[in-house]
Amino acid sequence: EVQLVESGGGAVWPGGSLRLSCATSGFTFSTSAFSWVRQAPGKGLEWVGGVYADGKALVEDSMRGRFTISRDNAKSAVYLQMNSLKPEDTAIYYCASEGENTIVVVATLEEYRYRGQGTQVTVSS
Repeated sequence: EVQLVESGGGAVWPGGSLRLSCATSGFTFSTSAFSWVRQAPGKGLEWVGGVYADGKALVEDSMRGRFTISRDNAKSAVYLQMNSLKPEDTAIYYCASEGENTIVVVATLEEYRYRGQGTQVTVSS
C-alpha cells in the first residue's frame, strides 16, 4: 500500500521557520518524483515545488529563496524547509506524487495519483 505521511507543521510567528517531512512507503522511492502543494482556506491548490529522482528541486517563483525542497533516499523521505514565513503561507501542506519521475501541476489535490493527508502550517502573530 502506498502511503505518504506529512509531519512538522505547526504555528509560528512571522519570520519563523518550519521543516516539513513527508514519510513514504510502498513506493519505488528512488525513481519517483514528489511535489509539495498547499491549500489555504477558501483558496485553490497552489504548487509549492517538487524534487526529481536525481535530487533536482524546483520551487515556485514566489517562494524561491525562502523554501527549499530536498529528499533522503535512504529514509524514503522528502522535506520542505520553509524560512522567513509570512502570514500568507498559512495553509495545509501536502506531499504528492505520480509514482514516477514526473512532476505535475494540477488544479485539485485529487488529481494527484498519490497524496498525503496534509499538515497544517499557521503563520500568525
